[in-house]
Amino acid sequence: MAGYEPPFHMSNSIVNLLVEISEQIGRITVLQPESVTPHLRKENRIRTIHASLAIEHNSLSVEQVTAIISGKHVLGNPNEIKEVQNAYQAYELMSELNPYSVDDLLKAHRFMMQGLIKENGKFRSGAAGIYAGDAIVHMAPPAKFVSGQIKDLIGWYQKSDMHPLIKSAVFHYEFEFIHPFADGNGRMGRLWHTILLGQWKELFYWLPIETLIRTRQHEYYSALGKADKEGDSSEFVEMMLSVIHDTLRDYEEVTDQDTDQDTDQDVDARVRKILEVMSNKTLSAAEIMDALGLSHRQTFRKNYLNPALELGMIERTIPDKPNSRNQKYRKVRKTLDVKSR
Repeated sequence: MAGYEPPFHMSNSIVNLLVEISEQIGRITVLQPESVTPHLRKENRIRTIHASLAIEHNSLSVEQVTAIISGKHVLGNPNEIKEVQNAYQAYELMSELNPYSVDDLLKAHRFMMQGLIKENGKFRSGAAGIYAGDAIVHMAPPAKFVSGQIKDLIGWYQKSDMHPLIKSAVFHYEFEFIHPFADGNGRMGRLWHTILLGQWKELFYWLPIETLIRTRQHEYYSALGKADKEGDSSEFVEMMLSVIHDTLRDYEEVTDQDTDQDTDQDVDARVRKILEVMSNKTLSAAEIMDALGLSHRQTFRKNYLNPALELGMIERTIPDKPNSRNQKYRKVRKTLDVKSR
């Protein structure tokens, strides 16, 4: 399709996010050039795969995903286990795949959906739609147009002079609109978005963007739906930039705290923060993380939850079973004063 141009308009919010993300990337590149350690890469890859599959209703835990990727035997739904194994293979290929190659897109889908659907590695041959219950919320273009539309989309991306952060998000939306495969469109769209960004800045190969998408799943699908309705991907682009911004913020926090020695003042500040968001409520760890705007569980426990417990500022509701799935936390003191040391 000559002159193909996805509908999109630049908003002030998008411009502001673009500036802030560029500054974040600059700080990481200059101040933390070797911050993506092998351990962090593996941990983020596992979190990425777990979150992307959880969005598609895979019920396996992070611990189970970790065990499967490590080659250990896990009790669970065989299809869900296969999804993890397939996704790991596809993500391991990322740096070798050419994001402008239709053949490589099909190759990635073949790995992602092998043993799960008959048309793995092929564009769909039938109609496709997205449903909310029994109601259809999006009817994809007829199958006969899919190959040409994907080629047009890739061609547009290569020629466009938009900033990579913006046009990769536009690509993500347009990919989901075309819905080129019989199944696996969501996980493939997120994978290809990452590959496009990774080609621009290698850091993105290792950022667990999908983890925050999962926590904002309703917002993710709502933005896709609104873009469909309005024929403009701007809201989806803004939503994705916000996710990238917050993922980078968490990443900076993790790497800063891994490389710097905390002072008592640093610890006190974070304990104050956790007390403020808890107020007088009894909350689970996940609820506290959400209130703090954090997605990295290990960092949350190391730098917020455990210090607050050790200082006696909060307590467990089930103290004799600290790892209980029903565990919640509440403040011990009514004031925000941190114990002086």
